[in-house]
Amino acid sequence: MMYRYLFGPVPSRRLGVSLGIDLVPLKVCSFNCIFCECGRTTDLTVERREYVPTAAVIRELDDYLRGGPHLDYITFSGSGEPTLHAGIGAVISHIRAAHPSYRIALLTNGSLFSDPAVRKDVRGLDLIIPSLNAVSPGLFARINRPHASVTPEGIIDGLVALRGEFCGELWLEIFIIPGINDTPEEIALLSAAVGRIRPDRVQLNTLDRPGAVGWVQPASQAVLDWIAAAIDHPAVEVVGRPSEAPVPVLPEGIPDLILGTLRRRPCTLDDLARICGLRASEVRKYCSVLVAEGKISEKTGDRGIFYTFNP
Repeated sequence: MMYRYLFGPVPSRRLGVSLGIDLVPLKVCSFNCIFCECGRTTDLTVERREYVPTAAVIRELDDYLRGGPHLDYITFSGSGEPTLHAGIGAVISHIRAAHPSYRIALLTNGSLFSDPAVRKDVRGLDLIIPSLNAVSPGLFARINRPHASVTPEGIIDGLVALRGEFCGELWLEIFIIPGINDTPEEIALLSAAVGRIRPDRVQLNTLDRPGAVGWVQPASQAVLDWIAAAIDHPAVEVVGRPSEAPVPVLPEGIPDLILGTLRRRPCTLDDLARICGLRASEVRKYCSVLVAEGKISEKTGDRGIFYTFNP
């Protein structure tokens, strides 16, 4: 079965072997972040609706999970903001009822948690990883380029409310962009926000794959270490590189697997090799054909050559 709404499993830097669920088309989001690996937002919205058929997502999950594959997480992520999908609660409830052995995670920009209905939808998750990249309105707007209704204070208030209602783990991600949100003043504001939100962990991240804006560069390890020490929280960590462990995937349909993965995010040859469970030299052959066919392109990034999907 070819999957439209599932992708991977992928080797995640934070979540191990992760099966992705993509609930919105590329690129539907409430943000248009300058660092987004999925590219520029084409539908900037806060409207919740059924962007893809909920029943079809559930059918794909049942088909994939029937054999009991090893996964560390099933993760809502992908082409845009997952909580925009009005059926996310139904998908979570189905996984809980039909596949209770799997842990479920959500990667989110945190923009919709001021809505009690969204907070109710996600209560069945094991892990939520929201982001908060700036508290100052000007810096927040410059980094996230959000829908006009979204403010940093609204996000913080929503996360405080979520923390009071959610029984799972909450890891707050802060994406550091040199020259923008790495000043002592902004880090002090972020530290104060962390104190209000009370996450289980704070994770510092920086550019790893090419973003939507070409001038964004990764923060140095020294800067990340300084910020980790400056944030007043007992569990602050710098997100590491992807796991080197291979993800077992059958070699049939490798071109489709590569294209399906690159639709969601750019990848290096080594990334794709781990996802496909093949040697890099083998994956390179597939990629060379896809480049020649005009289906993917090569782009230089911090970790070398990245392959990107050509829409």
